[in-house]
Amino acid sequence: MNKNNYPSASLPYKIKGDKLFFTIMLSLCGIYIFLLIGMVLADFRFIDIKSIKNFFNDPNIISSLKLSIASCSITTVLCLWVAIPIGYILSRYEFRGKSILDSILDIPIMLPPLVIGICLLFFFSSPFVKYFEEIFINIFKGSFIANWFGWEPQYWTFNPAFTKLSVIIAQFMVACAFAVRIMKSTFDEMNPRKEEVALTLGCSKGQSFWLVALPNAKRGIITAATLAWARSLGEFGPILIFAGTTRMKTEVLSTSVYLEFSVGNIAMATTISMAMIMTAIFINIIMRQFGGIKLSHD
Repeated sequence: MNKNNYPSASLPYKIKGDKLFFTIMLSLCGIYIFLLIGMVLADFRFIDIKSIKNFFNDPNIISSLKLSIASCSITTVLCLWVAIPIGYILSRYEFRGKSILDSILDIPIMLPPLVIGICLLFFFSSPFVKYFEEIFINIFKGSFIANWFGWEPQYWTFNPAFTKLSVIIAQFMVACAFAVRIMKSTFDEMNPRKEEVALTLGCSKGQSFWLVALPNAKRGIITAATLAWARSLGEFGPILIFAGTTRMKTEVLSTSVYLEFSVGNIAMATTISMAMIMTAIFINIIMRQFGGIKLSHD
């Protein structure tokens, strides 16, 4: 039917319906934005000059800040080393069990953070890890290498729980899953034609990856790195269970908020929280400026 045959009265109804639809969508968006801005602004009620000064002078908070920056940076590098090849394989290759592997990689995203911490704690204290620990000790105990470096393998343990290393492992287990999704989406959006041309010109698969695919994935790598860093900074549950909250040892900013709040120091807990919020906003700006890659589960 020709559109001119429609009644002229339908046009006002259409416009009225569009306005109603837009109003409903905008209202729902406004409610959520109001909650986001409101919960951030509410924190300023408890922040004072004294808490800000203590944030930069308290040795416990300074230690927590240093460990947070160091652990998040190390975790980000580890995430990229793992996420880039996994994302490339999932994007470029078809193989049996790919869908199962894809589902397994989503486990850290689906599981509650506290459960991840418990699983890590039980894994590193399991007989499976103890078995390899015994093998390692038997291989290197009394060996030339152990004597040369002054090692005492019999006192070594594969259980990093409640150490600085456990902080990095806890952050890595969660952040890497998000980085993998970013890198898979990055390679999915890239046309493989350039890599195929490189292969016809004599490049090996590895050379086409390093010389063609990786440089073209720069924006996705930046996005994955910033997201992994920000996600590591905000990690709490796995760190609380697997690393603990020992002052000057395994305490990071997220656990500092918990410790300060638990003793009733609301001003300091809020100040630390605001510092983390400002960092998250800064990281988000970087990601939007240089990234722009969308998550994909296809």
